[in-house]
Amino acid sequence: MGSLSGDSGGSGGGRDRYVDFLRAWAIVLVVFGHWLITGLVREPNGAISAPELLATVPWTQWLTLGFQIMPLFFLAGGHAAGGSWARARNEGRTATGWVGQRALRLLLPAGVYSGLVLVAVAVCSAVGVDPGILALVGWAMAMQFWFLPVYLLLSAATPVLHAAHRRWGLRVPVVMGVVAVGADVLVVAGHAPFVGLLNYVLVWGVAYQLGFCWRDMLLAERSALSVCMAAGGAVVFAVLVAFGPFPVSLILVTGQSPSNTNPPSVAMLAWAVGQVGLALLLAPVLRRLLEREQLWRLVRPLGGASMTLYLWHMLPVLIVAGAFYLTGLAPEPAYGSGSWWVLRVPWLGVLGGVLVGVVVGLRPLERGLAVVYERMRPGDLPLELPRRPWALWGGMAASVSALVWFAGHGFAYGGRFPVLPAVGLVVGVGLVMVTGRSEADRGVRLSV
Repeated sequence: MGSLSGDSGGSGGGRDRYVDFLRAWAIVLVVFGHWLITGLVREPNGAISAPELLATVPWTQWLTLGFQIMPLFFLAGGHAAGGSWARARNEGRTATGWVGQRALRLLLPAGVYSGLVLVAVAVCSAVGVDPGILALVGWAMAMQFWFLPVYLLLSAATPVLHAAHRRWGLRVPVVMGVVAVGADVLVVAGHAPFVGLLNYVLVWGVAYQLGFCWRDMLLAERSALSVCMAAGGAVVFAVLVAFGPFPVSLILVTGQSPSNTNPPSVAMLAWAVGQVGLALLLAPVLRRLLEREQLWRLVRPLGGASMTLYLWHMLPVLIVAGAFYLTGLAPEPAYGSGSWWVLRVPWLGVLGGVLVGVVVGLRPLERGLAVVYERMRPGDLPLELPRRPWALWGGMAASVSALVWFAGHGFAYGGRFPVLPAVGLVVGVGLVMVTGRSEADRGVRLSV
């Protein structure tokens, strides 16, 4: 239940350690990136605030070039999903059943995480916690949620995207990229409403689709094409930042327009293409390193716990805030000063130690979720149609809508409990689970 993108089997059915490495590396950088840019300040009245580092100290926007690593996660996700769907299709399994399995793999842990956070929000609201503090905490606990609805949509579209890949190969991500450029022109130049939403799927979908191409060896590692992608992506990004309207920051900065992430811009597309090209160029060297068991023993647990790390990595920030900042124990040099940056080192170390404790403490919950997943996942028997396909697609729609709301507003927008999004997520996850079967039901079908 820990992996965000499932198996990473290669074309030969074996496990590609480099794909797992990309997933683990992406998660580690996302976690440390969020921690690095999260700075806490204890106000004179005792309240805790979190000034936006990228807006307060503008030069730090250059740091996002090192921490915006999500193109690699979508690349690895496409590689894994392409292999998984190809095997399912060859075995005669249905698209609905496969999509249901992938969706439930994400929605169960995301639903439990959201449920626990929402219970905490309800309790805090009932006991009179300051609405401003509640809204800040609710935003912090949902800041990573933008990824989930995008990934769910790409997972749901995988059978169609993979069919296009089998027919047209590399032309598919090229066309997706061209459409994304056109959509961004309409957003930036024409201020067209809602058009930018397409780029959440198109820009990240290019990296996802390139994962199909990589797995099927349409994208060769250390090839001229990989070099062109790496160099071309970097050059186009630099030109768009230096001479175009786009900022250097690859993470959302409040008030910055246009943004490279909200929605994903053509500059983000160039960065994604360049990053994919670099990953392909480095693949042979890193794959040889990963053959060393000492290194692999470090990478594999990270990939297996990727969902847990992704969902829960901001909880240590709240724990440390309560233990050191509310009590006044944390030293507080001027925000963004040299001394403040020196203290980032113990800050990251303490958060890392707390996160290890959180992950260990969540193991019983993960084991329980794994049992539920095995009992409730949609059918995977050859030629079997899972029950209630309407429930799956309705549940996906409700879940994606709720996750989009949480990603944009947090778990306590305005300091209030979000009733409709909470109900939407409960209904959505419940409908996806309804498409599954109990173990007893599966046993009866097998015996027949």
